[in-house]
Amino acid sequence: MLKNYFKIAVRNLWKYKTNSLVSIIGLSLGIGCFLLLATYVLHEVRYDRFQVNSADIVRVNLFYQSGDSEPVNVAVTPTALAPVFAREFGEIKEAVRLYPYSGGGAVAVKYDDKLFNEKKVLFADASYFKIFPSEFIEGDQATALAQPNSLVIDQTTARKYFGDESAIGKSVLMNENLTMQVTGVIADIPSYSHIKWNWLGSYSTLPRSKTETFDAANEYTYLQLQPQANIGALQAKVDQYVAKNLNNPQDPSTKLRFELEAFNRIHLYSNVSAGLEASGNYKYVYILSGVGLLILVIACINFINLVTARSVVRAREVGVRKVMGADRMQVFRQYLFECGLITILAIVIGLLISFLGFPILSNLTESALGLGIWPAYSVILLMIGLAVVVTLLSGLYPAAVLSGFEPIKVLKGKILATNSGSGLRSSLVVFQFTVSVLFIIGTIIANQQLHFIQNKNLGLNPSQIIVVNMGTGISTGKLTTIKNELLNNPIVKSVTASYDSPLNVQGGYTITASDKPQNFQLNITAIPVEKDFVPTLGMQLVAGQNFNDTDILQATADSAALRKFAFILNESAVKALGWTAETAIGKLVSMNGREGAVKAVAKDFHFRSMHEKIGPIAIIPEYNYFGKIMVKIAGNESTQAVELLRKSWKENFPMRPFEYHFLDQEFDDMYKAENRISSILALFSGITIFIACLGLFALIAFISEQRTKEIGVRKVLGASVASIVLLLSKDFVKLMLIAIAIAVPAAWYGMNKWLSDFAYQIKISPFTFVYVGLATIAIALLTTSFQSIKAALMNPVKSLKSD
Repeated sequence: MLKNYFKIAVRNLWKYKTNSLVSIIGLSLGIGCFLLLATYVLHEVRYDRFQVNSADIVRVNLFYQSGDSEPVNVAVTPTALAPVFAREFGEIKEAVRLYPYSGGGAVAVKYDDKLFNEKKVLFADASYFKIFPSEFIEGDQATALAQPNSLVIDQTTARKYFGDESAIGKSVLMNENLTMQVTGVIADIPSYSHIKWNWLGSYSTLPRSKTETFDAANEYTYLQLQPQANIGALQAKVDQYVAKNLNNPQDPSTKLRFELEAFNRIHLYSNVSAGLEASGNYKYVYILSGVGLLILVIACINFINLVTARSVVRAREVGVRKVMGADRMQVFRQYLFECGLITILAIVIGLLISFLGFPILSNLTESALGLGIWPAYSVILLMIGLAVVVTLLSGLYPAAVLSGFEPIKVLKGKILATNSGSGLRSSLVVFQFTVSVLFIIGTIIANQQLHFIQNKNLGLNPSQIIVVNMGTGISTGKLTTIKNELLNNPIVKSVTASYDSPLNVQGGYTITASDKPQNFQLNITAIPVEKDFVPTLGMQLVAGQNFNDTDILQATADSAALRKFAFILNESAVKALGWTAETAIGKLVSMNGREGAVKAVAKDFHFRSMHEKIGPIAIIPEYNYFGKIMVKIAGNESTQAVELLRKSWKENFPMRPFEYHFLDQEFDDMYKAENRISSILALFSGITIFIACLGLFALIAFISEQRTKEIGVRKVLGASVASIVLLLSKDFVKLMLIAIAIAVPAAWYGMNKWLSDFAYQIKISPFTFVYVGLATIAIALLTTSFQSIKAALMNPVKSLKSD
């Protein structure tokens, strides 16, 4: 029986080549795209869940607000938090602190003649591997971080530095002053972990481990709770402890809270800043899940449309088979078998498409994607499931339609006179193009928003600025030497330095003013800078003057009692303090122990992502914390400027590798998630409309074939080619108009919701919908015109002779 089914299926696939080819290509693309997007979604959903204790782990975040100022909600916490909480709360089984060495910047690591800048360097308490057990290739996780100057590395790093030799016992030099000994090597950390490191040092190595203080927040704190512990109940106890021991009862306007966040929710749902890595977005996971499913459904719809359209042509075949004794179930199984055969072919080709597509999607998402992400045997089960679901989804209805034909009506030709299934086909075509229009509108608006971001006036100019990460900082003398050397060359316009990137300033402080009540405090961001920071970045002062040499001398005085700081505040800070730009000049302020006066007011500039509104920020000339050197160059002299900077660097820092980037590249990197979703939508929107047009192309071919005699009669009676093309195309244009009418309001609502995540956003233009609508109709007409014109040009004599 199966052999007979197979022969008939192959014969029919070959007989209707165009139909079969379109069905297989459409299904293959749908299955391939579904596999690609499903793998990416699985990668995002599996984030951190591979950790055996993931369900019992929480991260502690810091929430702080003073008065009516903007709240601070960050992932970093004070040094004392982990040990104090571990002692105070019995619900906590283990606690660990993670500290990014060099503030998370580049760390120069030297071994023999090998010298590299390493960026993933963390220090952790000895309890780290109790909370986050790892696969040790060398060493013992129980003792790997027990002693000061201990170091655990991953397998890739071990091979990079030590080749095939054992890494255990090897010593490396970090930033010229810290000797660390390798005590363990672990398997590489999966890309779906938000705690990524190549180097993990023992926290006891650092001087900060000797003191417990709540004064500053620089550590990441993770807690493993007892199996039966309740996060909500523990949060209530933490709040009581903070209210009793850390809050100031004399200042009820100041709010301090340590919030427990479930470990498994951090990647997709966390809304705190300053995490170990940028969080993902659950909305994008939902969007891409929907895109993958819709592409698969659209491919199946194509198949349903084509098979039901072909059912008219195959009606007599069904009638003959039933007259010869075949019952409905036999016919049903035969056509379902044909659908299954096409589906299996499509799955094989779809797997090949996914293998070819993984490198492209990995590049777009900056994730290591592949079928290896799926759990063992799940891919095989997925393929079997896909084969069954797609066969049933795409073949059940067509098989039911074909097997349901009554042989007497079929053989008398009555079924041929009807347009069987036309209503369903029309509905499915509308659905396909509704989805296609939605994707196209979404892609265009996402690109418009990104273009808006990239071209908005930031209040500073990041172009033509080379940035070199210093890691642990640079002395005032070294900075002066490099600056003077570079400024002697005419291609260098200015040189400056800062602690943070000017596009992503994270430092949180509080500021008070002499003319404010004693309990007044304003939450403010601050960035320590070199004196030429403002002109180098092209920032505009609306009042006052830039820093000068006198300000630097006062800020760098040897005695802390003699130090005075000049402050440049932005307009938002001045407004929050109740001043105007003119009255702010000369006001006495204090910021975390730094006393001084306001020297200037800067026009508001974007120092963080445009997802956030511009908040208060202070710029201070503090020379102890420079981590970045910035060089503004002239014109198109970037190559020459880089070589000049490289030479100066090697002379002044022979023990540190030279690495650089351009500041405008850093700006683009801030919107990776948006660029990623826009690129993915653009790619799969194109595939979606291609699949839909494939189906439309084959459908018009069958309709033209079905109406061959009608076209011949019309031509004999004098119909023009244009009128026949219009006859065949007008119904599809109506379907496109219905699809556009459905898609436009849905797209408008969805994209407005997406844009609401941005503090600064475009206004959606109605012309966008008009352009997309016209383009969709044009694409549909181009798709149908080839077959329509071919049918219209057919010799009417030949058409009327055909049986």
